[in-house]
Amino acid sequence: MKLFFEVEATDGAPARQLAVDIDTFIVAGWAGRDLAAIEHHIEELAALGVPRPSAVPLYYRVAENQLTQASSIQVLGPHGSGEVETLVFVADGELYVSLTSDHTDRQVETQSVALAKQMCAKPVGRSAWRFAEVADHWDELVIRSTIVEDGKEVRYQDGTLAALRTPGDLIAGYGGLPPGSAMSCGTVGAIGGIRPSPSFAMALYDPRSGRSLRHQYAIEVLPEIA
Repeated sequence: MKLFFEVEATDGAPARQLAVDIDTFIVAGWAGRDLAAIEHHIEELAALGVPRPSAVPLYYRVAENQLTQASSIQVLGPHGSGEVETLVFVADGELYVSLTSDHTDRQVETQSVALAKQMCAKPVGRSAWRFAEVADHWDELVIRSTIVEDGKEVRYQDGTLAALRTPGDLIAGYGGLPPGSAMSCGTVGAIGGIRPSPSFAMALYDPRSGRSLRHQYAIEVLPEIA
């Protein structure tokens, strides 16, 4: 899967275009740094019938053709919902960071988390930063998402990356991240519980520079035909 990013710079240089061929996509699940926070997320999903993970963190392989930079996705049935995550990938020997949504079918998740993740497209942002530009203050970065309920935009997720394992830890736990690979790096809990929405907007905010990576997408629900 070829992805295209506009790479922003902190030194005032013009943004540049980056094309990346991704043939391996890994979703790092249960990636929290705080065991109590991990347990909270496990219980949040357990309330929906999702079985406990066999290991923490747990690395799910998802087909690379599920990655998309489109402004909308189609899902089967009304049971899916998004989760904002950072996305890291290697290009030209350097690590970059962008945004993705681990959109997942919550009904299927009660039977198989891996299958539920594989069923849904994974929206990816169209801009990226060099990881080196934010590595020294990674924990200060904030991931946020909003959904639409009753016609109004509602805050859905909001937390610093200090709550999650660093990309370095996750990559080391997987055994490395070779060129052509991308990894999503975990999420923070949903405010008010996991639930579907007709749209999903997400952002990664850097309080030191004041800049943000942003992406949003609409969700079209296809009918379930028996």
